[in-house]
Amino acid sequence: MVIKGVKMKNIRINEVKNCKDELVKINGWVYNSRRSGKIGFLTLRDGFGLLQCIVAKNDIGDELFEIFKRVTQETSISVSGKVVENERAIGGYELLLESFKINHLSQDYPITPKEHGTEFLMSNRHLWLRSKRQHSILKIRHQIIKSIRDYFDNNDFTLVDTPIFTPNAAEGTSTLFKTEYFGKDAFLAQTGQLYGEASAMSFGRHYNFGPCFRAEKSKTRRHLTEFWMVEPEIAYCDIEEDMRWAENLLVYIVEQVIEHKSNELNILERDIEILKKVKGPFPRVSYSDCIDMLQKDGFKIQWGDDFGSPEETHIANQYDCPVIVHRFPSDIKAFYMKRDPENEKVVLGMDILAPEGYGEIVGGSERETDIDILIERIKDEKLNQSDYDWFLDLRKYGSVPHSGFGMGLERVVAWICGLSHIRETIPFARTMTRLNP
Repeated sequence: MVIKGVKMKNIRINEVKNCKDELVKINGWVYNSRRSGKIGFLTLRDGFGLLQCIVAKNDIGDELFEIFKRVTQETSISVSGKVVENERAIGGYELLLESFKINHLSQDYPITPKEHGTEFLMSNRHLWLRSKRQHSILKIRHQIIKSIRDYFDNNDFTLVDTPIFTPNAAEGTSTLFKTEYFGKDAFLAQTGQLYGEASAMSFGRHYNFGPCFRAEKSKTRRHLTEFWMVEPEIAYCDIEEDMRWAENLLVYIVEQVIEHKSNELNILERDIEILKKVKGPFPRVSYSDCIDMLQKDGFKIQWGDDFGSPEETHIANQYDCPVIVHRFPSDIKAFYMKRDPENEKVVLGMDILAPEGYGEIVGGSERETDIDILIERIKDEKLNQSDYDWFLDLRKYGSVPHSGFGMGLERVVAWICGLSHIRETIPFARTMTRLNP
């Protein structure tokens, strides 16, 4: 584009700092605008940042200034002008507008600067994503995903995708989404873990990363019916090493978010000093010791009971970083978890609880390698053994000690961002009451 005989370059807002005193063109949308007399102020967004534009009538002329008066929230627009430094402006720079073009005039944009209820915002989620807060959350989510992949890729894990349609349950039959599959019953995957065990026997270090589905009739701030989970599975790995892998992953994620997304954390008003305390090694506490502590502190809980949100929050509140709880009762854990040789009543399993009341963000275990015990556990769970014949083959042909864990992406996003509800952690949340948009 050429203005006043000067060729200007197209840039993104995050490149403005490199273009001081230059003429540039930027495509975006109107975040907000206002005017006073012969001067106006337009905040432009382009998906990469926000930029204040100064609209002076003397600079753009009467005709364009009259058009500027018609500009509305979320109008798509192309602006041109000179980049100048201003320490009081967003990002320390602003644009002195010389020309602009309206690409599409937005009419009656529903999400105005006033306060809106949660249901209204969720029903307009496709538009709510444009807000500064939601944009920041999803930019942090992206960084967390990148950090997860980098962590495993840099440690010689192989990504092996696992199926969405499965013939069997892995975590319990009561939370399955059932569907018809060419005349057969199929279910949406609760986890890719069983298939991950097969991959670990092939690649040594495996991870899968994708959507999971659980038909839990829960309306808590921690649950979604569709969520994303990363699940590493590691051959020749015991429960202690499994804990270290999970611990180091969380430390790495937090470090990367602090380094690369501090601006977004500030927009969310997240206390970064709290996140800086996330350092290994994490405290390790047995389930039995947790029960003793909870009973001492007045909780009506017995050994063998599973933890609910109040119990998890109380345990985590004893520490200022995540805590690893291990060796849970075998009766409340999945059939594939290995029992502790020193105590058959507990499994070699672990959960990692996030601080500040965010609850379980990681669950894992050492896996049972004895085929006879696995068959017994499958029968105890009243599962169809033939559905697991392929899984049992892994114990027939070169079985080895192995471990793995699952980390729920949305819960980690909620914790790192300091969010009060998990529905904001995913672009389009699926809950018991929401399927649209």
